[in-house]
Amino acid sequence: MLRRVFLAAALLLVGFLPVQAQRRPAFDRSSLTIETAGGPRKFDIELAVTPEQMSFGLMFRRQMPADAGMLFVYESPRPAYMWMKNTYIPLDMLFIGVDGRIVNIAERTVPHSEATVASTGPVRATLELNGGTAQRLGIKPGDRVVHPSFR
Repeated sequence: MLRRVFLAAALLLVGFLPVQAQRRPAFDRSSLTIETAGGPRKFDIELAVTPEQMSFGLMFRRQMPADAGMLFVYESPRPAYMWMKNTYIPLDMLFIGVDGRIVNIAERTVPHSEATVASTGPVRATLELNGGTAQRLGIKPGDRVVHPSFR
């Protein structure tokens, strides 16, 4: 009986562990190019395609290389809603349509904020880059993202 109580208590505690104590999911890697007025910009990215990967995203990371990012790819076009809870670095969020065109950009999102950051319409994916990257590289809505996720 005592063993069952301890087992039940242990299982209950696992559900309340902070996300950082949970194991980071594995992410496949890829690369993409953003075609801008100033020329092509290449990024090495991680892909977030499963619900587990999407919910973990870039949380708890203290840094990210300048040419890196994470691409959240949705099963079908939909409005995207993101937040910065447990995210330590400011991010630029690029919301991308089915055709690979950037629909809108949320620049320099605030670390740890629980405010919703949203696309302005249905999108196929969201690309997260280091905060300030869009401005530094001249990335704008309408620019094209080249990756197999977009046709």
